[in-house]
Amino acid sequence: MADSPSRLILWGVSTSRTLRAAWALHELALDYDLRPILPRSGETKTAEYTRLNPRQKIPLLQDGDFTIGESAAIIAYLSDTYGTDANRLVPLEPRPRARWREWCFFIAMELDATSLYIMRRHGALKHIYGEAPAALESSSTYFQSQMRHVEAALADGRPHLLGNRFTSADMLLATCLVWAIDYQVPVAPACHDYLERIAARPAYQSALRANLPSEPRQETPRG
Repeated sequence: MADSPSRLILWGVSTSRTLRAAWALHELALDYDLRPILPRSGETKTAEYTRLNPRQKIPLLQDGDFTIGESAAIIAYLSDTYGTDANRLVPLEPRPRARWREWCFFIAMELDATSLYIMRRHGALKHIYGEAPAALESSSTYFQSQMRHVEAALADGRPHLLGNRFTSADMLLATCLVWAIDYQVPVAPACHDYLERIAARPAYQSALRANLPSEPRQETPRG
C-alpha cells in the first residue's frame, strides 16, 4: 500500500456515481476534501473544472497531480493504490480478479448504462432528452431480464457477489438496486435482502451523508 496522501479531492455530489466514489473513500478510511459540484448546473463546465476533466462529468478524483474520472475506475484506483489486505475492494489473484471484472462490466453496461440510465434520460431528465415511453418500458423489462444472473448468483446464500469477499462489484450493484427501486422496477426478495446487508455498512451510510447536495462540507471519513 502506498503512503496515505496529504489530501485527496473528490469532485461531485448528488448522483449514484458520485456516491460510489465517496463510498470507496470511506471504505478505505481515506481523508479527502469534497468539492460538492452538481451535474447539469454549469459547475462542471467552468474553465477550472474543464482543465481538470475535459469530459465535464462527475465524479472526478484528484490525487496530487493525477486525476481520474468514472466511478468504477476511481474505486479500482483507490483500492490498488491505498487498499490493504483488510479493506481492499479489488481482488489481486488472477481468477477472482477476472470474475470481479466480469461482474463490474456486466453491471456497468447491462444494468446501468443500457437499462437504468435510459430510464433516467427519458424519465427524470425528459425535459432534456425528451419523452420516450417505449424506451422506459423496454429498459425496465431488460433490466429485470438481466437481473436473473444476479439472482442466480445470490441463490446459494453468498453474502457478496464474489462469495465472502466484499468488492467494488457490490458497490456498483447496490447503487443500481437503489436506483431500480426508486424507479419502481420490480426487484426479487433475494436482491432486497442483499441490498439491506450492503447498505448497513458504516462506510455506505457515511458516504450517503457526504453525497447530499444540501450538506456540502469537508469530510474526514471513518472506517
